[in-house]
Amino acid sequence: MASAAPNNGLPMLYNQLEPISSQQHGSLKVRGLQSLPALASVHAVPLTVDEFALAQRHYPIIFSAGEESVPLALMGLNEGVNTFVDAEGKPIENNVYMPAYLRRYPFLLARLVEGSDELSLCVDPTAGAIGEYEDGQPLFEDGQPSEATKAVLQFCEQFEEAGQRTGMFMAELKKTGLLMDGEVAIQPEGADQPFVYRGFQMVDEEKLRELRGDELRKMNQNGLLPLIYAHLFSLSQTREIFARQVAQGKGPLPAPNGAAPQPVEA
Repeated sequence: MASAAPNNGLPMLYNQLEPISSQQHGSLKVRGLQSLPALASVHAVPLTVDEFALAQRHYPIIFSAGEESVPLALMGLNEGVNTFVDAEGKPIENNVYMPAYLRRYPFLLARLVEGSDELSLCVDPTAGAIGEYEDGQPLFEDGQPSEATKAVLQFCEQFEEAGQRTGMFMAELKKTGLLMDGEVAIQPEGADQPFVYRGFQMVDEEKLRELRGDELRKMNQNGLLPLIYAHLFSLSQTREIFARQVAQGKGPLPAPNGAAPQPVEA
């Protein structure tokens, strides 16, 4: 889940990227973002396996369509709908888990040279998190990274490590053939037809039950089985998201021909 080089396209939410350096940012300060308006129109956010246990309490955890599938936390059932933030991108509730992808923004580790193994700490300068502010914490002190910058770097490194574990998890799911095209049907009271959401992948429970004992034992030993069940249990949250959309006046919004919102590419 490591980010691509800045000149090869930007990850979701990022508008620009520039590497942090004492020469360019030596006198700047960093402060927490007060809002993220772009998030209000994001319905699915990349998730790492380290987050499944917490995320499954709030979001359906699905897998994006295509060969390079990644886990996603659904924050809305229709494209452009996020039921967890307001129009300014501020969380509506304080006790809801926010994916690490969002907490990492506007920073990330990126490969500045294609093919290189070296990752550099970068920032989206358009986010307004760094600048010549009176408040906030300095990015550098005496030409060296400050404690705030070190903390940001450590978080980004942990995110990359979690991304590698996530990649291995997805590789195992693909190897075992457990992923299938997903479909969720929700029939609201009084509706003539259910609202059907597709366009994602999920674990095939029938295939999971048919796995040999030695395969299941191996999956349990390497930690895959708890992650799979966290995903399966989380799917019950789909109805909660649907109810949130209705309560917020954002749905139900069925896509043409019953198609689901297309998952966001990580």
